[in-house]
Amino acid sequence: MHSFQTAVGVLGGLLVVGALLSGLARRSFLSLTALFVLVGFLLGPAVFDVLHFDPRSNFVDELATVALIVILFRDGLEVDAEMLQTAWAPPLRKLALGMPITAGIVALGTHVLTDLNWTQSFLVGALLSPTDPILSSSVVTNPRVPRLVRHSLNLESGLNDGLALPAVLAFAAALDLSEPDFTWWTYVLQDIGVGLLYGVAIGLLASVVLPRGSGLDDKMPAHQRSLYALGVAFGTYALTVAPPHGNGFISVFVCAIVVGIRRPDLRYYYAQRAEEIVEIVKLGVFVLFGSLLTFHGLFGDGWAAVGIVAVTLLIARPVAVFASLTGTRLPVYVRAFMAWFGPKGVATMAFGLLVLARDIPDDDRIFNIVALTVFCSIFAHGLSDSPGVDWIARRAERERRAMRAAEPGPARWETSTPPGFDAPDGS
Repeated sequence: MHSFQTAVGVLGGLLVVGALLSGLARRSFLSLTALFVLVGFLLGPAVFDVLHFDPRSNFVDELATVALIVILFRDGLEVDAEMLQTAWAPPLRKLALGMPITAGIVALGTHVLTDLNWTQSFLVGALLSPTDPILSSSVVTNPRVPRLVRHSLNLESGLNDGLALPAVLAFAAALDLSEPDFTWWTYVLQDIGVGLLYGVAIGLLASVVLPRGSGLDDKMPAHQRSLYALGVAFGTYALTVAPPHGNGFISVFVCAIVVGIRRPDLRYYYAQRAEEIVEIVKLGVFVLFGSLLTFHGLFGDGWAAVGIVAVTLLIARPVAVFASLTGTRLPVYVRAFMAWFGPKGVATMAFGLLVLARDIPDDDRIFNIVALTVFCSIFAHGLSDSPGVDWIARRAERERRAMRAAEPGPARWETSTPPGFDAPDGS
């Protein structure tokens, strides 16, 4: 980095400009976070060279760590609120079946198209298995999109970050040259086992320590409760990575699930008050990620890299979604919509930055393949965001009209509405 002042000045300027352009970005084909990636790319060595970061520096590793802590804790807190809804089957199928299928297809494509070995290829597959609806925000926020579709995509993206994490870390540890004695059972017992144990224990303790009762409003303001939750997240990570050295990210995610289930009030205040902190950290990752990209690096594997992007977006995701939703009552066009809108975003970026911090053979190639996929996803899903919403809204409305014509009578609407559709008021 040229100077700390330069980085701070760029971040401050981007926050100001981003706030001023937020309304315009919402109406354009690119989300604000996607614009931050583009700005980072323009300010990086690829174009103007204003920002220059060492991808293997402690700063990059620590920023990725902070980002994952706040993102995974936020995602874990949201689990209970979403899972209590009735439409849990489609996202559960996509998580339990769709993610492994996606990772497997991407790994196969990577191994066939490049000279990366199977472990490296499966690391690429694990990195590209999570989704992020931020890059196509109107898909999960526009009420014209059927409620089940919005819920399914949102819950899937909230949970798959944490579920992809163990696989990413396991493959990265297996490839790490600084850990020549890696064994899978040691990783399961130590990293995953200790992480789960610490996450559950700290989550239970944190939910008990925070007092309950109506008098809490006077004793602890809302913003302090959100800071309490944020402190629990960072404290959980720090305690877990200390001896006996469990996996802090897994622990943070599990802790958040426990806290969210036992203290829904804390989940509410964290969502209301800490969202700005989460957004700033995520935007910082987007800028940093963009600044690390170069034309030479992105296309270092030539057409093979382009082929992996095509396999990820056009084959792996659609095949995984259709396979995981086989046997459901969801219409084909609803499954096709969910199959396309699985954009790659901030979790994949943060995971990729962690890979760069390890001593992994061909880590730069792996990072650039993943980066090119995210970069293409930004444009592909950004450009198709609004047209996709219009398309599924028209199809859903035609389906409603056909059902009303076939089964007249407002009293039968709720019982006759098939999965994937909203009531006529669009709620």
